[in-house]
Amino acid sequence: MRLLLVEDDPMIGAGVQRGLRQDGHTVDWARDGEAAELALANGVYELVLLDLGLPKKSGEELLAGWRRRGVALPVLVITARDSVADRVKGLDAGADDYLVKPFDLDELSARVRALMRRKDGRAVPVIEVGALSLDPAAHAVALDGRSVALSKREFSLLHALMKQPGVPLSREKIEESLYGWNEEIESNAVEVYIHSLRRKLGAGRIRNVRGVGYMVPHEP
Repeated sequence: MRLLLVEDDPMIGAGVQRGLRQDGHTVDWARDGEAAELALANGVYELVLLDLGLPKKSGEELLAGWRRRGVALPVLVITARDSVADRVKGLDAGADDYLVKPFDLDELSARVRALMRRKDGRAVPVIEVGALSLDPAAHAVALDGRSVALSKREFSLLHALMKQPGVPLSREKIEESLYGWNEEIESNAVEVYIHSLRRKLGAGRIRNVRGVGYMVPHEP
């Protein structure tokens, strides 16, 4: 899952980016409001983590502008402003959740997962498609109840496909999900990961829709 982190504090930003990458997310980091506006215009993100006290353009301005334009991405505000009035103001402005600094990275990760479940219309944390199950919190995949070891990129790719079973994802969309800024993408990287997943899970569990992309079928 590709996330946009908007944070001007170098220590906090580096820690959050590192922690979320360890969870398997692709995290691009914008350090001011104008950079965040440019980044979000790319349309590749699934969630935004937004500080409020930003240079060049405040988090409140960004959030208000996004919601006015109909941008429906989940936004998790991360800020040092800890009064009840600040939290109410942020939520009423369109934030989906509000986390006060300093915070524990485990809690941040759990809130990100909860927001993504809500975005995907799921109430339960584990995704199941036939005999295949994926637990985002535990980074665990099982087939017929047996654990399957995957690399971080393999897990992220399978996660993206399992969120919408029966719906093909194009190669370009998969690359956008797996790779962030300044990461080199080898020409056959997606195909290599798909081949590895098929070898571990069975060829029928990831299908190629000719001219469209790849999908996890409802009933492999």
